[in-house]
Amino acid sequence: MTWRNLVIYGIGVKILWQLEKLIPRYSLIGDTPFFKREQFDWVPLLEANWKIIRQELDEILKYSEQLPNFQDISPDQAYRTSQDNLWKTYFLYGYGFKAEKNCARCPETTRILEQIPGMKTAFFSILLPGKHIPEHRGPYKGLIRCLLGLKIPEPKEKCRIRVGDEIRHWEEGECMLFDDSFQHEAWNETDDVRVVLFIDIVRPMRFPLSFFNDLFLKLIAISPYIQDATKNQKKWDSRLEELFAANVVKDL
Repeated sequence: MTWRNLVIYGIGVKILWQLEKLIPRYSLIGDTPFFKREQFDWVPLLEANWKIIRQELDEILKYSEQLPNFQDISPDQAYRTSQDNLWKTYFLYGYGFKAEKNCARCPETTRILEQIPGMKTAFFSILLPGKHIPEHRGPYKGLIRCLLGLKIPEPKEKCRIRVGDEIRHWEEGECMLFDDSFQHEAWNETDDVRVVLFIDIVRPMRFPLSFFNDLFLKLIAISPYIQDATKNQKKWDSRLEELFAANVVKDL
């Protein structure tokens, strides 16, 4: 085992799993696969502005074929979820790291995201036709996930997610919130592209676990697991900058 893998999988994961055992007792939102939208006072902000976010997304989708695959940014997570070219991404934030140039192309989306308390990661998650993300679990229960439906093709029932034993499908303009530490998988069995705004938020918890949760999230952010993904995103920043610049010149 390499030193890098020892830090991530040998030491880090074991510590996180010990902490996870305490989270259900201290969670302020319960311990269920899905959460109700009414539990979060920032959800109306997202849903009220979804068309503005969709407008910025539509500009990004013009370059969908050239966008990075999920595994191009985060290979440590993708080895269980995606090794094909059917899951495209456009990252805005990753564990607190701001993709400055990507955010500059989506200023309204960025402005809205930055009003969400505890927002750590945000990106446009683009599933091409026929994509299946196999069953897996998220790395840590101290975060919760929000998926805002932006482009949901018909029939909606074929564009769905299973979390635990519950299956739901997305609606445009609505947030879906869940605990990704439960086993989950997703499908796009339609003939069109499915896009959600994928957001990870710090889980609301009582003190003192809220303090330790914040501490561990900061440690995760400086771990090889995240630092490697950040380096990959920076490489893609340069490629995307060239791509967008070339198309601006072409349109003149």
